[in-house]
Amino acid sequence: MSLKLRLIIMNFLQFFVWGSWLTTVGNYCYQTQHWSSTEFGAIFATMGIASLFMPALMGILADKWINAERLYGVLHLLGACMLFIVPTVGSPQLLFWVMLVNMCFYMPTIALSITVAYNALKADGQDIIKVYPPIRVWGTVGFIVAMWTISLRHLDTSPTQFYVAGIAAVLLGLYAFTLPRCPPAYTKHTSLVDALGLRAFALMKQYKMAVFFLFAMALGASLQLTNAYGNTFLSDFGSNAVYAQSFVVKYSNIVLSLSQVSETLFILAIPFFLYRFGIKTVMLISMIAWVLRFGLFAYGNPTDLLWMILMSNIVYGMAFDFFNISGSLFVEGQADPQIRASAQGLFMLMTNGIGAVLGSSLSGIIIDRYFTGAGGVLQWHQIWLAFAAYSLVVAVLFAILFKHKHVPDAVTTPVHI
Repeated sequence: MSLKLRLIIMNFLQFFVWGSWLTTVGNYCYQTQHWSSTEFGAIFATMGIASLFMPALMGILADKWINAERLYGVLHLLGACMLFIVPTVGSPQLLFWVMLVNMCFYMPTIALSITVAYNALKADGQDIIKVYPPIRVWGTVGFIVAMWTISLRHLDTSPTQFYVAGIAAVLLGLYAFTLPRCPPAYTKHTSLVDALGLRAFALMKQYKMAVFFLFAMALGASLQLTNAYGNTFLSDFGSNAVYAQSFVVKYSNIVLSLSQVSETLFILAIPFFLYRFGIKTVMLISMIAWVLRFGLFAYGNPTDLLWMILMSNIVYGMAFDFFNISGSLFVEGQADPQIRASAQGLFMLMTNGIGAVLGSSLSGIIIDRYFTGAGGVLQWHQIWLAFAAYSLVVAVLFAILFKHKHVPDAVTTPVHI
């Protein structure tokens, strides 16, 4: 089996696990369990809380002590155990802790999968900026297949979605032990910082990287907003008799999967944009796309303004990929190879950690307090406009504060620290 195919299978299963429940857990919490936005926001924030420390800790282990592919496999097997427990939980307080442990196992695997892939491709003498995006696109395909599986089997509000994710996690955990070796980049420890594997945090001493990570955190919050509420928003159109029988309501997860279909196209465009325009322009494009994502949701509906919902899903691909994939490539290029896993863990800390916690928990509280009407009806138009305004402020501040001179064909020059 070729190296590319082995990495494609890894990426497919990596995001199939996540896609099996990420966009429908809101349906499960709201419609099946009838929990509040604050309770759901806390549960959804578990991925952010876990990302505050687990990707960095697991990155340190992979850089210093354990083969990354072995650690990757063990974490998926442990995560599968927690996913099988989720359907047995009946209270939001207990589910918070179960999902937190699950996320502690899952979230580090995103960065570790990148580390394993980058290491294998570099060892094979390949240009990761050109070769990795077409491999990573299969992760998005896996996410789409998972969403369609859940939607077509009408499992959007069923606990069975967690069993589907758990089975996929077991398969990936076992498969991980067959991946190319990614041993620790051991060096002689010259300080306590080196011994503990904390040198990646020295990247924050550079103004450029500090600002980059700060705004990565802000975009991480945007990502959690759309993951948490996108499917629930589309499903809520069913409460209106005009829209109740529409395709959007019946198959909201399939409609939402257009976002991931869009991802597959924009991932392939990343090499061109990064080489031609540089990371600042690419990140700005992502931020403007987030404004459009939320703004189009604010005004769309399943009938005469269906095009707005569809267009919102299309621009999502640009919003996500130009931030997430390009960001990981930028970090890989700026960090010393000896801290490759730790640096990706730091990127995860800022995006899926601090950003996710703020985006998930604060949005739940704000929605309950300001955008929930009589009878618990969510005021989606105002919710999405508020999110769009937030994204616009982030874009303007990034354009002013982030200083980076782009040198074409020199995207991945490591900074030794």
